[in-house]
Amino acid sequence: MEIEIRHGWSPGLIGEVVRAHALYYSRAWQFGARFEAKVAREMADFIDRYAADRDRIFCAVRGEALLGSITIDGSDPALAAGEAHLRWFIVRDDMRARGTGRGLMNAALSFLDAAGYGRCFLTTFAGLDAARHLYESAGFRLVQEAPSTTWGRRVLEQRFERVRAR
Repeated sequence: MEIEIRHGWSPGLIGEVVRAHALYYSRAWQFGARFEAKVAREMADFIDRYAADRDRIFCAVRGEALLGSITIDGSDPALAAGEAHLRWFIVRDDMRARGTGRGLMNAALSFLDAAGYGRCFLTTFAGLDAARHLYESAGFRLVQEAPSTTWGRRVLEQRFERVRAR
């Protein structure tokens, strides 16, 4: 069965994305309940204000199995005009290095450009080297680094930005 990239909400999607983040980051980085709750709370807030012309959730699926996801949040009232936030990018372990993440990123970039976003940022942390490579190959550049505990434990938080040439 082929991998399909879909967009939009579907029943159970929020829970699956939160679960994917909780499982991976607990195992690989020892993030705990605080991180899982943060992802769940922020995703719920996003869904409550979802605007189809400014926001998009993309999922890589095989049948009904979630293989990965990525979100473009453009409706957050804290954002500047023409700015979006790339969020909740996750790919299942067995789907890494197989083009799944690249397919999700390409879908997100296409939406960003079609929606007219001039700037997009993401926050991550040092040590996610494969993800960083993908971000940089997609035109994101590291613009800020600082120690942070917003992830539930101390990390070197990073902000990457992509500015579209006009």
